[in-house]
Amino acid sequence: MPIWLSTLLEIIKVTVPALIVFLTVRSLLRAYFNKEYQLKVLDQNQQNQDTTLPLKLQAYERLSLFCERIAVPNLLFRIRQEGMSAQVLRMQILLAIQQEYEHNITQQVYVSPQLWEIIKMSRDDSVNTIALAMDSIPAQSDGKALVEAAMQLIQQRGVTGIDKALQAIKKEASLLLS
Repeated sequence: MPIWLSTLLEIIKVTVPALIVFLTVRSLLRAYFNKEYQLKVLDQNQQNQDTTLPLKLQAYERLSLFCERIAVPNLLFRIRQEGMSAQVLRMQILLAIQQEYEHNITQQVYVSPQLWEIIKMSRDDSVNTIALAMDSIPAQSDGKALVEAAMQLIQQRGVTGIDKALQAIKKEASLLLS
């Protein structure tokens, strides 16, 4: 056998096992690093969850409180004073709704876009209820007439936008916790 052939066979005898060992080690290291990366990502996600979960729950609480504060019966009870005209009461209620909304507008960051739209619709529903009640009474009425008209509208309608918003908040919060 020529010398170059025996040298080539010796090189192949050494190279093939070394190549097999190299590929095996490379494959094992790749699997190890992929697994480590996945564990790091899971750990980071868990840390993010631990940070954002309390913020999201707090947002749901604040939005629930917002809904309760802009519910027409609660507004009427909180704002109405004896001797107040319907026009002044209407303006005070609309101002209170707007202030509550502005105070809680940042909570939209922590809730779904769909829930935020429902919250805005509940705000609009309260505004519309006051407008409809105001339209149903004479222009120079006192605040008591506006209260009675608004309460009558609410009783006729049954479920309000606030009720729907509170249900949506509870539903989304329960999905977060499950």
